[in-house]
Order: sequence, then C-alpha cells, then structure tokens
Amino acid sequence: MINKTKLFSYVLLLTVGFVFSSQSLATNGDFQNTINQLTTKNLKTKLQVVEAIIDSANSKVEFVLQSLLEGKVYYIKNNKKVVLATKEKKEYLVKELLSGNSLGKFSKHQLKKVGINNRIRQKIKAGLSMLNLKHADETVRLQAVKNTYKDINAVIFKKIETLIQVEDSDKVRDAMLVLMNIYLLNDTDSSVRIKAINDLSGNLEPIVKNKLIKLKDNDQNSEVRIEAEKALKNINSEISFFKNLETVFFGISFGSVLILAAIGLAITFGVMGVINMAHGELIMLGAYTTYVVQLLMPNNIGMSIFAAIPAAFVVSGFVGIIIQTGIIRHLHGRPLETLLATFGVSLVLRQIVRTIFSPLNRAVETPDWMSGAIEINGVLSLTWNRLYIILFCLIVFAALITILKKTSLGLQVRAVSQDRNMARAMGVRSNWVDAMTFGLGSGIAGIAGVALSQLTNVGPNLGQAYIIDSFMVVVFGGVGNLWGTLIGGFGLGVINKFMEPWVGAVLAKVLILIFIILFIQKRPRGLFPQKGRSAGD
Repeated sequence: MINKTKLFSYVLLLTVGFVFSSQSLATNGDFQNTINQLTTKNLKTKLQVVEAIIDSANSKVEFVLQSLLEGKVYYIKNNKKVVLATKEKKEYLVKELLSGNSLGKFSKHQLKKVGINNRIRQKIKAGLSMLNLKHADETVRLQAVKNTYKDINAVIFKKIETLIQVEDSDKVRDAMLVLMNIYLLNDTDSSVRIKAINDLSGNLEPIVKNKLIKLKDNDQNSEVRIEAEKALKNINSEISFFKNLETVFFGISFGSVLILAAIGLAITFGVMGVINMAHGELIMLGAYTTYVVQLLMPNNIGMSIFAAIPAAFVVSGFVGIIIQTGIIRHLHGRPLETLLATFGVSLVLRQIVRTIFSPLNRAVETPDWMSGAIEINGVLSLTWNRLYIILFCLIVFAALITILKKTSLGLQVRAVSQDRNMARAMGVRSNWVDAMTFGLGSGIAGIAGVALSQLTNVGPNLGQAYIIDSFMVVVFGGVGNLWGTLIGGFGLGVINKFMEPWVGAVLAKVLILIFIILFIQKRPRGLFPQKGRSAGD
C-alpha cells in the first residue's frame, strides 16, 4: 500500500512539473515570437511590438528592454531570430535573449542591429519606470514615477492610484500625487481641472508649467484659464527665486576657484611685495600634475585626485622656490624688474609644457564620486564637483590660516610682512622666509590647478585665464590679508555670475575691473588693509 501511494505521488509530481514546464516553454516561446517581430523596418510597428513586450508578464521583460536601450539586441539575418550580441574584436559573441544560451560567434555580416528612434526609446524608459514602481529602493521608485510624467495614461493612473495607498515614502507619495494631478488636468470636468491646477500651483517640474500654459491659452472654460494663470505666476515667482539661488551657488563656486588661485598670490605679494606674473603658470603646472597622476593611475581615477593634491603642491612649490632663489632674490626692491622677469618665466614655463605635452588641451577625467548632482527640485540642482571645490577651498583656507597662526614659519612670515628690517634684527632669516613663503604660495597655486582640472580642459594657457582675476581679488580684498582675499573672491565671483546673463561674460569682467579701479580710488589698501610698518610702503 505504501509503495502504491509513493508511486502515485511521484507520478502526480512529474505530471504537475511537466505541465508547468510546458506552460513555461510555451510562454517563453510566445514571448520570443513577439520579440522576433522587432526585425521589422517599420518604426510604427516596432513601437507596437515594444508596447506588447512591456505589457507582457514575462520575467525577462526588464532585461529585454534594458538590452534594447543599451544597443545590445541584434537579429540573425538568416532566420530573423532576435538575439543578444556582444562585440569581441572583429566578431560578435551571440546568446539567446531569454535563456542566455550561447549560440557561438558570428561575423558582422551575419547580424543586424535592432534600431530604435527617440520615440521608441522614450517608450522603453517609461516601460522600465513602470516596472520599477515597486522597487525596494526609494530613489529608484521616485525616479520611476518622474519618468512617467510625460507618458501618463489611464492604465498608469489606475496603477498609481493603487500604489499610493501602500507607499511609505513621503517623497515618492508626493511625486505620485503630482503625476495624478498632471493626468487630471485633461479631465472633462472643469472643477476637477481647477482642483488639479490648485494642487500643482508652485510645483517646479517643467512638464507642469507646460501643461498650465496650454490650459491658460487653450482651455474653453474662463475660470480654468484664470486659475491656470494664477498658478503660472506662482510658479514663475518660485522659479525666479531658485534661479537666483543657483546663480549664487555658481558665483560661490567660481569665487572658490578665484580664492584658490589668488590666495598664494596674496601671500607672496603681501610678504615680499613681488608681482608674480608667472603665478598662472604655477596653477597650470598643478593641473598638468593631475593629468600625469591620472596617467599613472588609470585604474584608480577616484583616488588619483587625492594623490594629485600633494603632488601638485610639491611640483609647483618646488618650481616656485627655484624662481625665488634663482631670480627674484636678486631683484629685491625692484618691483618693475621683478614683474618683467616673472613674465619671462611664464613664457618659458608655457613653452616647456608645449614641448612636453604639445599645445593641445588635455582632458582630466572626473572621478565618479564627483560626478552627478543633488536635485533640489525641477529648477535647482547642485553639481557635486562644484560643491567639492567649495569645500576644498574652505579646507585649504583653514589649513593656511592654521599654518600662519600656529607654526614658527607662520610667525616669521607675519614678522617679515609687518616689518622686514626689525624681523632681521631679531634674527629672522628673511631670505629663507622669502623662499618658503614663495614656495608655499606657489604650492597653493598648484592645488588650485588640481581644482581647475575638474572644471575645464588642461592646456598651456590655462593659468592666463585666471591671473588677472587673481590680482583683482588680492587688490580688492587687501594686499596680504587672507580674510580679505576670501571675502573678495566670493564677492567678485557672485557679482560676476549675476552680471553675465545681462551683459555677457567679457563685458562683465570689464565692468568689474572698472568697479575695482573706482573702489581703489577711495580705498587704496582694499577692503581689509594690511597692518604694520610695511603697510605704509
């Protein structure tokens, strides 16, 4: 009896397993047949095939759609079967799209890529978003909801209406409400449209503004048009506010670059009274050092920036010490001759770089951790590379203040800058202080080059774009005063970015230069004049 029972159980299990496996094969077979229709050249038909793939319940839908987006889907010309292909040298490694079984290697002439246009691509992205609406990651769900803003329809509306009941994230729930209200803007009931308009008032998503403009211009109900106009005024007011915030952010980030470029100049100019026209080339050397470090660390770009900072400091600082001991030391007290000599040095350094690296610009790769942005809303987003540069500027400034306030070198630098003769009478080796000060200022210029390499291409003329701005920051803030350089850099950076949209980048710089000339007429020593006997020189 037991054996018969066991035998019956085995037969039942085998039968059920056979039925399910047959159904699975049939399902995959039907899905493969649907996918094979992507071989059509008619883009309208291909769009319908993509819609059928999205509506399918097959577990491989997401993989198929993602492969289409990435351009990995091909079809075999002989049998019109759609497959997954990866290029290896001159051949293609081909696999079945659903099972992943290898079909061997094919030549380029045996395959043809499944082409898609922007409309199909947008439909695929919307389909992937629908699949991600139940994703465990809140960020993925939020992005999935936002990706469906442009493709909202009755089916998506019903699905969102169900999902919002169980959604536990406030951000995702708010995005779902926005999506539902966008859909309700097309409702036949004017009261429903008015309620949706009021709910969307102040929302900064671009699609919301576009929908409200259409309602204001084309809706047949006058009350709807009035409400849409009110909502648009509110949105435009919010946009103006956040655009100003964005301008301030760009101004502060630009000011951070100016501060990094000028802070070394402020030290050498304040302590030694040297107008160093080669300061821009020291910045350039720091940028090229970053480029070289990345060449030496091609598989670790993320860490290369951390290695480039001390390397750039050492390289630019060493070149600065050579310039000071070899040239500037012999021209002490002759500022015009020093200016001409350092200008000659700048030409020599640029030519050396052109000889070694060629006159062409070099692109420095941005690490992944510096890429992307923090999206505050539909109008304002803060890029990570600019945020890091602002933070980097403040760290360098704090470190320099600490060196000047807490170390023996800082004490001697302050002594020499305030009264050189008295400092020498007290036993301070002014020549050594001059060399170390010039090296410190040059090293900081090299660090500025590291920051600039993340914002622009690296070339022989990189430093020339910032040398005039650096002098303006130093003079405006007060020669030799680091706090003046900080405030002057941020101030000029913000003013420059607010003026650029109105008068253009070139005229903005000209107007700032005129402003500084007029300002110096009233305050010749800048915002924060240097103290000490040498301040009156």
